[in-house]
Amino acid sequence: MQLARVLGSVVATEKAEGLEGVRFLVIQPLDKRQEPVGGTVVAADAVQMAGSGELVYFVSSREAAEALPVRFVPVDHAVVGIVDEVTLGVET
Repeated sequence: MQLARVLGSVVATEKAEGLEGVRFLVIQPLDKRQEPVGGTVVAADAVQMAGSGELVYFVSSREAAEALPVRFVPVDHAVVGIVDEVTLGVET
């Protein structure tokens, strides 16, 4: 799992079978200090309630394809949770 910030959404009028009703979000992956890492990606919203500006965590690859109600749909990333709080331990 990896942290990300939701930047917006994607509207698709045509979707692959099994993705009907699934929202797609534009997310920015983040490191543990919530700094951007790499480019933005599009992720299916498996929690069905993540909104713009929220801190979320997502999965990729096979885990993303299994996170949605219909398993093994053609997605590379899926938002699987909304983050309430992040606490970092003291580094020594």
